[in-house]
Amino acid sequence: MATRVRAAALEIAITGVQGARAARDGGADRVELCSALELGGLTPSLGLVDAVAAVGIDLHVLVRPRPGGFVFTATEVEVMVRDLEHLVDAGVAGVVIGALTPDRGIDRHAVKSLVRAAEGREVTFHRALDVVADARRALAELADLGVRRVLTSGGATRAVDGLDVLAALTQTAAGRIEVMAGGSVDPEHIPLLLEAGVDAVHLSARVHRDDAGAAGPGGGAAVYSIADPEMIAHAAAALT
Repeated sequence: MATRVRAAALEIAITGVQGARAARDGGADRVELCSALELGGLTPSLGLVDAVAAVGIDLHVLVRPRPGGFVFTATEVEVMVRDLEHLVDAGVAGVVIGALTPDRGIDRHAVKSLVRAAEGREVTFHRALDVVADARRALAELADLGVRRVLTSGGATRAVDGLDVLAALTQTAAGRIEVMAGGSVDPEHIPLLLEAGVDAVHLSARVHRDDAGAAGPGGGAAVYSIADPEMIAHAAAALT
């Protein structure tokens, strides 16, 4: 029987061990681990990194010290560098970073420091790219700085609404840097994203669950979200 070749890689955004197992069992190529996904994602704890690493799937970890924008102070960059040093020691396959200047350009000094701290691990520049003033110019800068891929919605709220920009970015990338589409992606969007020529697709594939233990003063939200293995499998099938 002929081997089915995947048209693009599948990355799943996860927040815990359950998500890593769902991604592995559903046929994803890798995961991006973060905490506080509802805030756009923050750096996860080292204990969580160790637990997810034991699942046995290509692990990339988000390094983002706080919610909000992507213009960081020197102290915040130093915190990210220290986080990266710990992640390298933990043996992760890749890291996900991003830093901008106040005028919506790439913070070359910060990115250079972060790439250096990654010590050869694959580096993805996250959706801070969707904020930059000139995304095509940014691609060339990031490739020169040693970034392996970018995560982008094409500047739209949903990647499926940024297809023209995604197609233009893949042409600009010209094999120098990978373009990964992400932003409210559903498996049904994947054929359109593939037509745009992207190298990978990123989605969270999450469903909500009631949390009976959240009631009462001091409790959290009444629902929480988990990765859905069926949605992940559906996405994987759409990529072959």
